[in-house]
Amino acid sequence: MIALARQYRPKKFADLLGQDHVAAALRGAVAQGRVAHGYLFAGPRGVGKTTAARILAMALNCERRAPDSGEPCGECESCRRVWTGQANLDVVELDAASNRGVDDARDLRERAMYAASAEHRHKVYIVDEAHMLTREAWNALLKILEEPPPRVVFVFATTEPQKIAQSASPILSRLQRFDFRRIGPHAIAARLRQVVDAEAFAADDDALQLIARHADGGMRDGLSLLDQVRSFGEGPVSAERVREVLGLIEDERYGELLRLVAERDVRGVFPLIDRLAEAGADWGEFVAGAAEVLRAVLLLQLGGEPEGLTAALRDLVREYVPRLPVGDVVRMLSIQAGLETQVRHSGNPRLAVELLLLRWALADRTVELGLVLEVLGKLERGAVSGPPRTSRTAPSAPQLRDSAPAPLPPPAASAIDPNRASPPVAAPPDPGPLTVERLRALWPDIVARARSESPMLGTLLAESEVRGVKGTLVTLAVHESAPGHASGLEHKRDAVAKVIGLYAERGPVRVEVQVAGPTAGAAAVAPPARLTEATANAERLKVLRGKDPTLSAAVDALDLELLE
Repeated sequence: MIALARQYRPKKFADLLGQDHVAAALRGAVAQGRVAHGYLFAGPRGVGKTTAARILAMALNCERRAPDSGEPCGECESCRRVWTGQANLDVVELDAASNRGVDDARDLRERAMYAASAEHRHKVYIVDEAHMLTREAWNALLKILEEPPPRVVFVFATTEPQKIAQSASPILSRLQRFDFRRIGPHAIAARLRQVVDAEAFAADDDALQLIARHADGGMRDGLSLLDQVRSFGEGPVSAERVREVLGLIEDERYGELLRLVAERDVRGVFPLIDRLAEAGADWGEFVAGAAEVLRAVLLLQLGGEPEGLTAALRDLVREYVPRLPVGDVVRMLSIQAGLETQVRHSGNPRLAVELLLLRWALADRTVELGLVLEVLGKLERGAVSGPPRTSRTAPSAPQLRDSAPAPLPPPAASAIDPNRASPPVAAPPDPGPLTVERLRALWPDIVARARSESPMLGTLLAESEVRGVKGTLVTLAVHESAPGHASGLEHKRDAVAKVIGLYAERGPVRVEVQVAGPTAGAAAVAPPARLTEATANAERLKVLRGKDPTLSAAVDALDLELLE
C-alpha cells in the first residue's frame, strides 16, 4: 500500500499547494523555452521543493506537454518514471547527505558532460539536502554551473540556504533561487479533506484542523499524520483519536488555563499542572499551545479571525475575549516568549511551566489612563458620590463604589495647557559678598537655579556643601562616600562658577572641589543611598508625578499605583 504522502504527491505545477509564485515562474520558463541551467529551491521541509523539481523534470521531457501552459501530462512513460522515482537516464536524483564529497561532485560533473538520450530531451540533476555538500564539492561544481553543457539543468533543494551562502557563496550568483513558503493550516486542512473524500473514509473537521496545525506548515507532514491516525483504529478519524495518537493537549485544559488567568486563580495552577503531568503532556507542546490560545484571544480582540482552532476551542476563546484586556494579553505573550526556550531546555520543565502560569495569574492588570482621568473629571464636577477604590489589580472597567469624596487639588496651569512653559526660576538677589554663611543660606536657591539649567548639575550641587571661601575662590566639599560626584563637579566646574557668580558682587568666581567629610558646625552631607532598581523606579515615578499634577491627583484619589 502506497503512503498518502506519495500517492497524492502533485503531478503538475498547478497542484503545488501554497507555492503559486514558484509554479507560475517555472511554468512560464518551460512554455517559453527559457529554463535556466541552475535552480536553488529553499524552504522548510515538506512544502514541495523536491516535488517541484520532479515536476520541472517531467515538464522538460514530457512527450505530450501542453505548449501554452508548459504543464506536463503526468501520464506518459517519461512522466510516470520521473514521478515514481524509477531509473531514468535523463533525470538523476542525488542525496547530498550521503554523496557530499568532492569525488561525488566530480562524478556528477563528468556524467553531466554526456548528452541526453534524445535530441529534444533535457538532462536534469536533482540534488536534495544540498547544504550537506562540502566546500570542495561546491568548488568542483563551480565551473560546470558557470558554463553548463546544453540541455543540462541542475536543481538544488535545501532547508538551510544560509549554510550554502557560508561555504559556497559564489554558487548563489549562478543559480536562480526560489523560496518556498510554509503552507497555512487552513490550506492543509482543505487538502486533507480532499484526500479523505478521495479515499472514502470518515474524518471530523476538528480532527483535520488538529492535524493541519500540528503539521507546522508542511503538507507532507500533514498527509503522513493523517495516514498514522487513520491506521490507529477502525471508525471515523475523530479529534479525540488525533489527540491520543499525537499526544496533544485537550481543549478543556486550555479553557481551564484561560479561566485561572482571567480570575487570577493562583491556587488553580498546581491542580492544572498535576492533571497535565498525569496525562503525560509534553510541557513544550503545552506552552506553545497556550501561546496559540492567547494569540487567538488577541486576534479576536483586534478584529481578526484565528485559524487552526477546533470549534470547541474557538468557542472557549470567544468566551474569555471580554474578560482579558488587550494589554494584559500582550504582556503575557511577552512573558511566554522570554521563557519558552527555558521551558524546552530546562532540566526541570515542570517547574518552569509552573512559574510561567503563576506569573500569568499574578500579572498586574492595566487601567487605561484616559479612563482614570475621565473618572477624575467626574469627581471634580461632583458627578459621582465618591471615588472608586481601584488598586493595581483593578479590571480595565473599574466599578465605582460610594465613599466620602476626597478633596482634590485644582490642576496646575501647566497641566491644563501642555504647551505652557514651566514657571521661571526667581531672579537672583542683589549680588553680595562671598561668605560661607551667605552661600550656605542661599544654597537651596542656587541648587534650584542650577537644576533649571541642567538637572545633572542641580543633582551634583544638591549633594555638595560650601566648605570655604577665600576671595573669589569657593571650595565645595563632597562626601567621601560619593567620589563620583566630585568627578562630575570637576567636569562642570565652569558651569558651577557661572551659577555662583550670579550671587557675587565681585567676579569671576573660581571653584575648587574637595572629597572630604563635613566640617564642624556645618550641616552633614549624608552619604547617598545605594541605587537599586526599586529606588530608581521610585525616583522616576516621583518625577513623573511632579510633572503632571493631574496624574498625581488621580493616583491619590483613586488609590492607584504607578508601575511603569
